[in-house]
Amino acid sequence: GINAEWPFRPGGFSGGVMLAASYWSLLAPALSQAEDQGWGAGSCIPVSVGIVLGAGFVLLADVLLPDNIMGCPSPDDVTRDNDVTRNDDITRDDDVTRSSTLRKRTPHAVSEPASSGGPLEKSPDNAVVLDVRQTRRLILLIIAITVHNFPEGLAVGVGYASVGGPGGVTLQQAHNLAVGIGLQNFPEGLAVSVPLKAAGYSTFQSFFWGQASGMVEPIAGVLGVVCVALAEQVLAVALSFAAGAMIWVVCNDIIPEAASQGNSRLCSLGVVLGFVTMMCLDTALA
Repeated sequence: GINAEWPFRPGGFSGGVMLAASYWSLLAPALSQAEDQGWGAGSCIPVSVGIVLGAGFVLLADVLLPDNIMGCPSPDDVTRDNDVTRNDDITRDDDVTRSSTLRKRTPHAVSEPASSGGPLEKSPDNAVVLDVRQTRRLILLIIAITVHNFPEGLAVGVGYASVGGPGGVTLQQAHNLAVGIGLQNFPEGLAVSVPLKAAGYSTFQSFFWGQASGMVEPIAGVLGVVCVALAEQVLAVALSFAAGAMIWVVCNDIIPEAASQGNSRLCSLGVVLGFVTMMCLDTALA
């Protein structure tokens, strides 16, 4: 399995990748697209709207996610089940005490050892609640990366649909855009797969969800080709929407969770390494 402390916190690395991608892959192109649409000095307006909407979308998703997502019990269920278990333990202990008292009064009774330890000793309350919260964080991470991939696919579709048009886009430029976005998806897939593996999911599950988060790109690419005029109009907001979603997840869930695991310096190291990795890829493939 993946050691959470070597060479950095997986959550920190994922957070760094997502922070860098939120600017170089999303916000910078969004501002450029808004300028091309005639916003000029007000290009920050549609981009700001998109950021707020994206952050609000993830916040709403967090609120609406059921507590027993993916089969995990909710914290309320854990508390209720543990109350029942404690009551059962108390009843069993009372029965054992009564039996022991009766055996002391009966000369020929055979003493039986009392059962030590119940379900609570094997499954602490906080461990179960922690699994629930960790699962929710991972789901929000997958949602954020998936949302981020949609406008990138849209941009690829618009690029190919614009070949030979008034913008002077060539087929080679469209190819370069598609290859660049495809290559930068590698660290973004790792940003999903590595935390899943570190959380105890199997290699196949971690790989599957890392790939699944990028499957929206070809769908968005087709939409970009078919609806090129509409896609160009909404692209700036779509890109900044994805950036807002990623920034919220990184600041609210990924980095705080990684830092809470005991060594904030390793978390910070992971953030820096992830940020530099994604920055280099984005600028090299721009």
